[in-house]
Amino acid sequence: MTLREFENIFKRLYLPLCMYALRIVGTNDDAEDIVEESFVKAWQIISGGGVLERPEAWLYRAVRNGCVSFLRSRRETTDLVEVAEFSEEDADTSVRDARIWRAVDGLPDKCREIFLMSKRDGLSNDEIAAELGISVKTVKNQLTKAFSRLRDALSDGHRPFFLPFL
Repeated sequence: MTLREFENIFKRLYLPLCMYALRIVGTNDDAEDIVEESFVKAWQIISGGGVLERPEAWLYRAVRNGCVSFLRSRRETTDLVEVAEFSEEDADTSVRDARIWRAVDGLPDKCREIFLMSKRDGLSNDEIAAELGISVKTVKNQLTKAFSRLRDALSDGHRPFFLPFL
């Protein structure tokens, strides 16, 4: 595998792997550390002359194993049984979540802030308006704009989508 091929895999899988790890360990920083360590291990194998027959599967397994090790080191063994099995559904969910967060990141700053305050933080339109010092009508307009842009960004032209955190 060439460096360019490895870079392409990194660009394609980094965020989905982070989303997968985040669901297991619960914190962004720890999830990113585990994913980065997994990519480093993969590169060490490749640069040492080894071959990863199925790099995507290898990386998901490496991330899962990294998460299990992390939880064990923190003595959080209650969830290890659930972590033990990896499925294609996990990969699909991670890719979907990454796609959603890329779309959310692509929203204009104020629109993204209002959307996240509403959907992630669970604040009402009145609470958002009070906290940001804007009108409730502006909050509603920004949310409408966010949903419209997300629908456009996430639809394939004909397939409906849903936002799992809504």
